[in-house]
Amino acid sequence: MNNPDQTPLHWQFIDNALVRVFIFPDFVECVRFITDITPLAEELQHHPDISIFGYNHVKITLITHDAGKIVTQKDILLAEMMNDLFDKYK
Repeated sequence: MNNPDQTPLHWQFIDNALVRVFIFPDFVECVRFITDITPLAEELQHHPDISIFGYNHVKITLITHDAGKIVTQKDILLAEMMNDLFDKYK
């Protein structure tokens, strides 16, 4: 994806990657979210970079390494799946 205008809702196009920070009420919910996105990543065989910071923030970075470290449709699809999953936490 060379067009940041195609970035899924709430995601940012930063350094040739899709990035989003999800905010939760507590650490336990952060870990639960990561556990819940695991099957999505496995289904697509596409694994995000994940970090927890500030006890209640999960930062996800999506980029397709085997396509030359660019954002591809796999990244967009996984981002949209994560958005849908996060909506269930509200």
